[in-house]
Amino acid sequence: MTPDELLTTTRTVRRRLDLERPVPRELIEDCVRIALQAPSGSNRQTWQWLVVTDPDQRAAIGAVYKKACEAYLESQGAAGKLFADDPERSKVQQRVHDSVAYLADRMGDVPVLVLPCLKVAGGRLPSGNQGGLWGSLLPAAWSFCLAARDRGLGTAWTTLHLTYESEVAEILDLPDDVYQSVLLPTAYYTGDGFKPAPRQPVSEVLHWNRW
Repeated sequence: MTPDELLTTTRTVRRRLDLERPVPRELIEDCVRIALQAPSGSNRQTWQWLVVTDPDQRAAIGAVYKKACEAYLESQGAAGKLFADDPERSKVQQRVHDSVAYLADRMGDVPVLVLPCLKVAGGRLPSGNQGGLWGSLLPAAWSFCLAARDRGLGTAWTTLHLTYESEVAEILDLPDDVYQSVLLPTAYYTGDGFKPAPRQPVSEVLHWNRW
């Protein structure tokens, strides 16, 4: 794929993750190796990566995720409840809503769960600006998704589990100074390709010099 194709066709995969086919360890390690080339503030590289393949641990995380997802799907901010006054966009939102519910029922069955984490000096997140901290991890997490896409793997970017972050931390035996960012279920992709998603025109979101 060209860089433009990779960047415009890496989509969230929920329904078309192969739950039966194992993902080789070296393939995940390759994706993490590429992810580690992402920017890191002051070159601190305070990221840590947990890759969960153990069936019992995956099932435990899946149960926590399902609990969080059920609350989300009932909330007013759930995907299927957005843009209800726009029939065309509402159809898209409902498909997203249904796919979120689908993955919630199967999160524990996804063969690989990847959790990029941040190790914080002193053990506590600062009360002020945290942009530099998370900005030194989230680009790497997205690079992982791009590398996975290039290797025939699908991923989904989700943070719903953070509603119960401490429960997941206990499952993973995380130290107190390590914070989770995003959960990336990862598996072989069972579809036949992606295309760019509908997005707002650049003219509606781009501002030059002033608002």
